[in-house]
Amino acid sequence: MYICLCHGVTDKKIEQTIDDGATTMRELTKELKVGSQCGKCCGCTKKILNRKLIQIADITDQVA
Repeated sequence: MYICLCHGVTDKKIEQTIDDGATTMRELTKELKVGSQCGKCCGCTKKILNRKLIQIADITDQVA
């Protein structure tokens, strides 16, 4: 699903960028330009970021 219409960024692209190491909204904005124009995508982007970081933390806990 498209999250940022201004820059054509999908939820999958955001998730991939997080999997590649982005851990903050600032890093996502730098890499993908999300939230850098109209800002309407910031809320959804933050939800995706938080969800993915929790998943990563849960997986890390299970491995450790």
